[in-house]
Amino acid sequence: MKIVVDAMGGDHAPEAVVEGAVLAAREYGVGVILTGLSDRVEAELSKYEDRDELPIEVVHAEDVVEMHESPAKVLRGKKKSSIKVGLQLVKDESAAAFVSAGNTGAVLAFSTFTLRPLKGVDRPAIAIQLPTLKGPAILLDAGANVDCKTIQLFQFGIMGHSFAKYILGKDTPDVGLLSIGEEDSKGNEVTREAFQMLKSSHIKFIGNLEGKEVYRGNADVIVCDGFIGNVALKISESLAEMIGTNLKQLFMTNWRTKLGYFLLKPHFMEFKKSVDYSETGGAPLLGVNGVCIIAHGSSSPKAIKNAINRARELVEKKMNEHIREGIEQNLAVSKESFWKQIKSIAFTSETEENADNAAKETDPSLENKSKQN
Repeated sequence: MKIVVDAMGGDHAPEAVVEGAVLAAREYGVGVILTGLSDRVEAELSKYEDRDELPIEVVHAEDVVEMHESPAKVLRGKKKSSIKVGLQLVKDESAAAFVSAGNTGAVLAFSTFTLRPLKGVDRPAIAIQLPTLKGPAILLDAGANVDCKTIQLFQFGIMGHSFAKYILGKDTPDVGLLSIGEEDSKGNEVTREAFQMLKSSHIKFIGNLEGKEVYRGNADVIVCDGFIGNVALKISESLAEMIGTNLKQLFMTNWRTKLGYFLLKPHFMEFKKSVDYSETGGAPLLGVNGVCIIAHGSSSPKAIKNAINRARELVEKKMNEHIREGIEQNLAVSKESFWKQIKSIAFTSETEENADNAAKETDPSLENKSKQN
């Protein structure tokens, strides 16, 4: 197995990325292809004495995508970037997966246009792993799709179910739909329709989930659109930072609090590990024809190593095949929803036309105005 890694992606590239690739090659024995400016990448690799013994190769890519660049601009103007070159290797089956800590928007755009969505999937989704009181859970979408249709939320639920079952090891994952209340009628029109679709599917759908339930672990899969998911994620990150800063200040107050910290330090380290994003390495982009892992922009070598391992895991456990099976298993639900929407549109149009005709019969002047228009 070979995994492509974008050597130029991230705040600390290429140093941290190359080191992470070296660690992964040593620990997992996985083949790594580093894409990017070959001179800079080779210079970093030369720092390691066992470089010639490691299953690492370099593929030159002359364009570098900066973190602040517009995805649309990159898609048009940087077709020889380390992201595009790497994803093309996956498409050509020269590699099994792709990992990048670079520009998320650019990775999304190139992944969608190069790998293309899986059959039956409208749009791919970013799946973020969250720590909860009952173990790890995933939230999707975490930012790939700002506006979602009903069918897309439904597909997110199917994809999340597959990930939770085969990667997180949940036998019968509980899937919840993030909404403003637990009642079936709560939410906007899109979530209410998605509720009915998920309820009719083969997965274990537990209904609507309020925000306060996310970290309690009452669901293994939390489904929402990318706008809500990304906002929820960023709020969670800032809350964790605030708590950490306040605790540090509290424990540094006097010698008693410092002693308390010394005694509790092992437990704090264990807790920190459970919520550390670098332990999982990155978030999979589910729903594309290939395995793609999006790592945090500030990823450390450890995070890159773990992202490569997560990519290897998704390939070995045939994640995409399970997603295809789940989508195909629920085609009847998708088709039924589609025809309901068509009938709804037709009924609305007919109702509006009948109302318009009735108004004209009541007031003939309306018909004359319509003709004049």
